[in-house]
Amino acid sequence: MKRKFKFYDSYGVEEYYLYNPYKNEWTGWLRGKGGRLRQVPHMAGWISPRLKVRFEMKAGDLELYHPDGRRFATYLEVAKRGEQAEQRADRLAAQLRALGIDPEA
Repeated sequence: MKRKFKFYDSYGVEEYYLYNPYKNEWTGWLRGKGGRLRQVPHMAGWISPRLKVRFEMKAGDLELYHPDGRRFATYLEVAKRGEQAEQRADRLAAQLRALGIDPEA
């Protein structure tokens, strides 16, 4: 991680964020005066100047919010939506087959 940080610092990355889900720790750095990445002192409620994403800790989990205030979906939420969409597609394909239509054609 130190090498990665040095790389980002050297090549002008404006913001750098690191999250450890096992320890529920997150840290952010922002390019400051002098052109170096400087650690953000308080990440709770931090809003990224570039991305406009807000960082919050809720119920022991890191949550990210879009600029309009909507929470980013978690991995499990996205996976569940994908599973639901797949089930719906299977049901619709079965209905088409029942009508004598090949859904693959």
